[in-house]
Amino acid sequence: MTAAIAANLAAARFPCRARCGKQGAEQNTNGVTDMNILAKGLIKGLILTAALAIAGCTNPDRFGGDKSALGAGANGLNGGIVPGSASDPTSPAYFQATVGDRVLFAVDQSTLTPEGRAVLDGQAGWLMSNTAYTAIIEGHADEQGTREYNIALGARRATAVQDYIISRGVSGGRLKTISYGKERPIEVCSEESCYSRNRRAVTVLAAGLGS
Repeated sequence: MTAAIAANLAAARFPCRARCGKQGAEQNTNGVTDMNILAKGLIKGLILTAALAIAGCTNPDRFGGDKSALGAGANGLNGGIVPGSASDPTSPAYFQATVGDRVLFAVDQSTLTPEGRAVLDGQAGWLMSNTAYTAIIEGHADEQGTREYNIALGARRATAVQDYIISRGVSGGRLKTISYGKERPIEVCSEESCYSRNRRAVTVLAAGLGS
């Protein structure tokens, strides 16, 4: 009887102890669940962010703009042609590398070969299209013979080139000649392989209005 009365008094005095203990346990369980849900959400968010970053790195259009514009910036204007380079048909570098700036001659000869005339046809066409340039035609010889003889031979070779280019329509006022004889070889040896390359006439372009 006394024990029952004590229990009732305790319940009356502390009515929330049992109930609060149960609710606290439920709140702890709910808190853990909420944290798990939040953690899963964060993980999903991180995975999505990483996926978007990877997609951006592999996407060639991620910076926007016109691909053709980027290509023009990297390779020059007009389809990759860099002004003044060997790929620019109006440049002296193109004239030298593609058209050809020299013709070769046989021993002691100033007569143009068929191959030489073909090169000079290209030179004349280029000069007709690029009228802002003049040219100096250099005559050269190999080391055989005297200095005086080779100066004269180089002059005949330069004149032969000049006359041919003029015959193709280029104004004579845009062309000058000079002979170096054997003084400026591009190959130095006492063999025909060197001699043949030194027997030449070279068309050297110069900027300046031609008439």
